[in-house]
Amino acid sequence: MTDINSLPFHLQLLVREYGHSTYQLIQGLKDIEDVAERTKRATAIVQLMLRLQPALRDLPEIQTRLWNHLHAMAGEDVALEAPVALRSLTVRTEKPARVPYPRMAPKLRAYGAAIEALIAKAITLEDPAEREQATIQIGRTMKFLYRQHNKENAKDVTILRHMGELSGGQLKLDAALVDSENLFEMPGAPAGTKPFIVPQPVQRDSQSRDRREGRDRDNRDRGNSFGGKNGKKRKKGRSQEPQQPPQ
Repeated sequence: MTDINSLPFHLQLLVREYGHSTYQLIQGLKDIEDVAERTKRATAIVQLMLRLQPALRDLPEIQTRLWNHLHAMAGEDVALEAPVALRSLTVRTEKPARVPYPRMAPKLRAYGAAIEALIAKAITLEDPAEREQATIQIGRTMKFLYRQHNKENAKDVTILRHMGELSGGQLKLDAALVDSENLFEMPGAPAGTKPFIVPQPVQRDSQSRDRREGRDRDNRDRGNSFGGKNGKKRKKGRSQEPQQPPQ
């Protein structure tokens, strides 16, 4: 019997999913020399795998998945005339290529590398009108990101100065036109509206806290003067004793 722990990791997962007995049946396909007979036996094993995992019936392309799982457990050297396309096993065995990671940090942290990529793309635009529209859209995004990062509003001249630094002075807009028409505000806000103000947490001073505590104390004292918690006034004098029944 094959030791599961000695198998590659992707095969260990498949053997645990379909069982060691199913894996032994698949390994027996190597002993069948006729490809047609081998494919017929593999078709019966695929049906067995589906009965072992009935929850897989609702998945799309389930036959493709089962046949590729069988192909992975059988091995690359076992030829099969499968009714679906079989993927190469090198995808499971080869080490994936290393994903490149950016080594340089963005020049202005508030905007990130994505804004630098957009600015580089806008610089390549030859149509002046198209470049102006791209510059306005980039300015709106930069102003939004500035608010999110610094928790405060940014003036349009600040955004224009930062855009000039990131573009090397190649993207320019008239500061007076940007301010008068609110070009850097998100669409939907009418012209002339006040800029968005980032809400700040309310600071409660000690005087308001003392006044609130004083009101609570006065309410408690007033409740006690009327007889306690329910506010019912107690009767003066001795409490009446219960009457004795007649002798």
